[in-house]
Amino acid sequence: MTIFLGSDHAGFKLKEIILEYLVKNGYQVKDLGNHNLSPNDDYPDYAAKAARAVQKNLKSDRGILICGSGQGVCMTANKFKGIRAALGYSIAAAKQSRAHGDSNVLCLPGLGLNQDQAKKIVNAWLKEKFSGEARHKRRLKKIAKIEKSN
Repeated sequence: MTIFLGSDHAGFKLKEIILEYLVKNGYQVKDLGNHNLSPNDDYPDYAAKAARAVQKNLKSDRGILICGSGQGVCMTANKFKGIRAALGYSIAAAKQSRAHGDSNVLCLPGLGLNQDQAKKIVNAWLKEKFSGEARHKRRLKKIAKIEKSN
């Protein structure tokens, strides 16, 4: 599994912390930017880079995106076929996004979490497995059908 990271200026500091945390814990990580704190950057640019990277190997790769609220990167990533981005504002929300929705991109609010909270959320999301329950598979098939029709 490769984890692709992306953030705008509002998520930059937290992205750097998450990058260090993931590398320290043995994950293969690719930082897709921004690589410098730039107050004039735009979150869709980094969300799109990460979503495209995850699309290449939907079965195993993951993405973690960070902007001020987490909402902007989440909305952007969800425009890409096969991407199921979820806002990870808490450990419970992150775990459920994996267990029930088989999310492959975690979106974090850079202005709403401290580094300890963010690390715990990321860890919980990465460790959680998709339950595979019939009702969740059925719902994911419906999402895929909607995605194909639009």
